[in-house]
Amino acid sequence: MIPVAQYMRMSTDHQKYSIANQTAAIAEFADRHELRVVATYTDVAKSGLYLKGRVGLQTFLRDVINNRVPYKAVLVYDVSRWGRFQDDDEAACYEFLCRKFGVKVIYCEESFTNDVQK
Repeated sequence: MIPVAQYMRMSTDHQKYSIANQTAAIAEFADRHELRVVATYTDVAKSGLYLKGRVGLQTFLRDVINNRVPYKAVLVYDVSRWGRFQDDDEAACYEFLCRKFGVKVIYCEESFTNDVQK
């Protein structure tokens, strides 16, 4: 099984995006693709507009950049959980940093066919 991290963010009490629902969807995706979650990063009650205040995502990015990760990818429920940044380039920049340091960002509820490769 391939080791992966998971990142979850919830800004409000919207049931679809609850941490429990994201966790369940990510676990199902991981099982289906023979992935094993070995690290979890979470931001609760945090807006996706800014990186500021999102300690979970900041910690994840710091771990990736400092090469302190035992995983090859991070699973995220969907692109809106990664962020709703005002500048699309900001979200792309964080994904690029992950790729540069060998960690792929995979959106579990999106239908991007090139995300999971063994």
